[in-house]
Amino acid sequence: MEYSIRKMTVSEYPMLNDFLYEAIFIPDGIEPPPRNIITSPELLIYVDRFGELKDDFALVAEVEKKVVGAVWVRIIHDYGHIDDETPSLAISLYKEYRGQGIGTDMMKEMLSLLKTHGYKRVSLSVQKANYAANLYQKIGFRIIKEIGDEWIMAYNL
Repeated sequence: MEYSIRKMTVSEYPMLNDFLYEAIFIPDGIEPPPRNIITSPELLIYVDRFGELKDDFALVAEVEKKVVGAVWVRIIHDYGHIDDETPSLAISLYKEYRGQGIGTDMMKEMLSLLKTHGYKRVSLSVQKANYAANLYQKIGFRIIKEIGDEWIMAYNL
């Protein structure tokens, strides 16, 4: 499958709401939460007023001129927060585009972008049962903390 990765435009920032919902890990057999869950304070911080902070960066993946995935970072006090110099990363792909290397390439592009901007590391939070945890480890993220059924992982740039 041919795809491209590029910077997200300001006019596309509202799409982060959809990708935030898509990023929620839902184990097999569990009913997905209602879409309005993304308005809860602990999730809203990932997208609220995105682009207004100097540490807000977002990339998208496109297939045939359709945005199919996004990876974005910002420094926020979220599940994966380490310190006030380390951006937290969120990534999401529509289900039909997963497992094809697009997410890995989006992550690598974001890591490269962050390195060029002088960041030392990036963090994320992932549930242990989420298949993406293995992807993160293959890319080079390391577990730095365990909180219940989640890991906080970091990647040194």
